[in-house]
Amino acid sequence: MEQLFKTFEKLSEGAVKRRKQTADKVIEALSKHAAIEEQVFYPEVRRSVPNVTDDILEALEEHHIVKWTLSELQDMEPGDERFGAKMTVLMESVRHHVKEEEGDLFPKVRKALSRTDLDEIGARLATAKTTASPRPHPKTPDTPPGNVVAQALTAPLDAASKLHDVASRTVRDIMT
Repeated sequence: MEQLFKTFEKLSEGAVKRRKQTADKVIEALSKHAAIEEQVFYPEVRRSVPNVTDDILEALEEHHIVKWTLSELQDMEPGDERFGAKMTVLMESVRHHVKEEEGDLFPKVRKALSRTDLDEIGARLATAKTTASPRPHPKTPDTPPGNVVAQALTAPLDAASKLHDVASRTVRDIMT
C-alpha cells in the first residue's frame, strides 16, 4: 500500500491517466483489505484476545471513514478539483490506521495467540481475499454476519461492474 501511495505522491497533476490508474489500484487494494479484516481478522481477534474491543471498534470506525473516501474517489476523475486533496486525506488516514494497528493491536494479538493460531488466521485472510469485493461499500455492515452476507451479494456485481469499466475504458482509449 505504501508503495502505491508513494507512486501517487510522485505523480504530477498532469499525469491524469497514471493518477487514475494508481487511485484505482488503491481503491481495489484497500477495499479488499478492509473487507477481509472485517470478516476474518477483527471478529477472531475480538473473540480470542482480551482487552482489544476498544481497539477493534476504533479500527472499524477508521475503516468506515476510509471506505466513504474510497467510494467518493471511485466516482471522481483526477482532473476534479478535490481529487488530489481527497487522496492526500485518504493516505494520511490509512497511514494513521496502520501505525496504530502495528504499534498497539498487533503486539497484543501476537502476545495472546500462538503461531498456529496466527497462521490459521493468515490462511483464512488469504482465502477471503480471493472473493473480497474490489469496491468499497461504506453503507454495508462491517461485522459478521451482515458483512459476510453483503459480501456474497456485492462481490459478483462488483466483478461484473469492473469488467464493464475496463471494457469502456479500452474502447474510449481506442477511439481517442
